[in-house]
Amino acid sequence: MSIAKPDAASPHVAKPRAWQRMLSGRRLNLLDPDPADVEIDDIAHGLARVARWNGQTLGPHAFSVAQHVVLVEDLAAELNPEWALEWRLAALLHDAAEYVIGDLISPFKTAIGLDYKAFELRLLEAIHVRFGLPTALPEDVAAGIKHADRIAAYYEASRLAGFAEDEALEFFGAPPQVSFELSQRLLNLVAMPALDSQRLFLERFGILKRSA
Repeated sequence: MSIAKPDAASPHVAKPRAWQRMLSGRRLNLLDPDPADVEIDDIAHGLARVARWNGQTLGPHAFSVAQHVVLVEDLAAELNPEWALEWRLAALLHDAAEYVIGDLISPFKTAIGLDYKAFELRLLEAIHVRFGLPTALPEDVAAGIKHADRIAAYYEASRLAGFAEDEALEFFGAPPQVSFELSQRLLNLVAMPALDSQRLFLERFGILKRSA
């Protein structure tokens, strides 16, 4: 005797859970994120534990997204000295959605397609609203952040992720000249422990928000 399957529309069938519980106690709905459920401590904690390059980097620690976004903000600030602090904050938060969805490598994002990008963008918009940024950045600001992101990726790839110099140049382009201090940090990248990168991210966020 066959047993009838429950009707998907039945009120007795539990809906799939679409929210994630954060350590702050917030429940963030991934399909319809509420900016009120976004907390900077949750973002910092998550990003410090998300590995860039799928964890395929040198050293005893993963190179975290938290460390990456601080580096991108450093580059964006130096290359765009005229920027308002809110655009530097946007640079720091440009990958903030990854505290929920992780850091998928670019080839996998391409394979998944546009639905993933739309999902990521919806989360980032909620984060922007939470911290007083426009949901859509000016084109020149978005381009400046993307440029800084590619520079950071070049150094991460060639110093930590096993890319040969010519490979890094092919995929990310030649980096521009920057100050001696910043260039030394880029040339000698070392992945930080999670707690250190978490602290660094929160310190930078605090500076930008207090000064804005």
